[in-house]
Amino acid sequence: MEVVDYIWMGVLAVLQGPTAFTLLDIAIPITIVMIFSGFLLGVVVGATPGLAGPMAMAIALPILISVFGFSSDALLPVFGFLIGIMKGATVGGAVPAILFNAPGTPDAMLTTLDGHPMTKNGQSGKALRIAHFSSVSGDMFSDIVLFVCAPFLAVLVESYLDYPEKTALILVSLTFIASVVGKSVAKGLIAASLGLFFAYIGTGEDFTPRLTLGISGLENGFPITTVILGVMILGEVFKSIEDIWVESSRDGRISQMKGTTGSLSWAEIRQLFPYIRNSAFIGTAIGALPGIGSTLAATLGYSAGRRRHSRKNQPMGPGFGDGAPEGVASTEAANSSVSGANLIPVLSLGIPGNASAVFLILATDSISGFNPGPSVFKFTQESINPELVMVFGIFTLMVTANILNWFLGRHIMGMMGVMIRVPKQILLPIILLLTLTALHVQEASMSAMGFAFGFGLLGYFMRRLGISILPFIIAFILAGSLEQTARQAFSASGGNAWFLFDSPISIGLMVIAVAVIFLFSRNSHQSK
Repeated sequence: MEVVDYIWMGVLAVLQGPTAFTLLDIAIPITIVMIFSGFLLGVVVGATPGLAGPMAMAIALPILISVFGFSSDALLPVFGFLIGIMKGATVGGAVPAILFNAPGTPDAMLTTLDGHPMTKNGQSGKALRIAHFSSVSGDMFSDIVLFVCAPFLAVLVESYLDYPEKTALILVSLTFIASVVGKSVAKGLIAASLGLFFAYIGTGEDFTPRLTLGISGLENGFPITTVILGVMILGEVFKSIEDIWVESSRDGRISQMKGTTGSLSWAEIRQLFPYIRNSAFIGTAIGALPGIGSTLAATLGYSAGRRRHSRKNQPMGPGFGDGAPEGVASTEAANSSVSGANLIPVLSLGIPGNASAVFLILATDSISGFNPGPSVFKFTQESINPELVMVFGIFTLMVTANILNWFLGRHIMGMMGVMIRVPKQILLPIILLLTLTALHVQEASMSAMGFAFGFGLLGYFMRRLGISILPFIIAFILAGSLEQTARQAFSASGGNAWFLFDSPISIGLMVIAVAVIFLFSRNSHQSK
């Protein structure tokens, strides 16, 4: 088997899968339908303040699994829908930021700095087109880097890392995520520690209940769906309901946003290209590191664009912050180029790097036939590696989503601006109902509902205390892998408790973990 053969089999796995329906005697694969449906939903979600791609993915995943089942045939349709949401939400998030100065995510805040002034100047259509072109360009560049780098990184890891090194690598990832996400390293470490603590409640690998306090209902631990939906969605709903109540008590009303209604020439595209190029490089580099996310990428991309703009000294045009098209391009290219690169640690190491990647990992945990990590890229000419075929199928899904984004995204994101008019007091109950429905579909037990509401309260208090939920979620997911590799390393080393310090690579990784905590702690203190 040659690499070209694997690529072709991955494409055929998408195009020759189960048929959804026929159109003019042409069979339309269910996977293509799921990508298209997920992309439409993603744009709607991204264009609606208060919603986000990870929220829609969290609600959709249990429902998708109940529909398609747990066999390996379900992986590509489920992945197609989730990737469609991820891509659509990324480009759709610019709509409320530009039209209504209402960013739904922190990285979209920088889009408002120049996007909304363009709307005030009667250039809303041009701003949306710039945002779309920059977003899709950055996303496509990031995907290309993913296709090239993920196999290379996986082979490198498989060649040089044994169980102690893999254990140290997971610890480095957790400390990196805990240190980078949020404003406080201490709070990030607390969140990650809580995630590990709750993950280890119940029966461990030695089949003995632990940390259960003698409560039989905790012997099987907390279902991962209840934890993720509770902390991520119910916690946000609880916080938003309180915000609405405070706002109505203070102002006597609940604020709602109003709507508004341009072209982009090739000369303008050529002028914007250097900003898009630089931000795409920045966003891809940031996205390849677990846990940093698109907010930092947007900040660095915007800063680099502003420096370039000031050096060019263009007195006739608006400056950054006053409606400069280059500002919109710099921000959108940077935050969109994170999405593809964030799957590099997912596919090559099995480590989720951001909230969207979390649900791709959950999908692989629930559906058999694919386990992200170095083993999926094993290449032999004697036999077929089905996981490698699946990887190229996933690459095909991402390319298909990008094609949809190029040709449909600009028109759809303009139409979806109407979603911003949905009142918050109507939107939140709908989100709550969908979340509970997804939870019931996945678990079908009242105890799961109780756990979800408990973790919802935990997510609410974490938000109120300024503790990021992402380290908690990723630590909860990686806890099983951390325990498994640590036990294997302990056994392989003959019961040596200091196995993390037996090889130069694992020692180096542990030094990196300590250095990351120290450096980011010092930076946070200096910024105060």
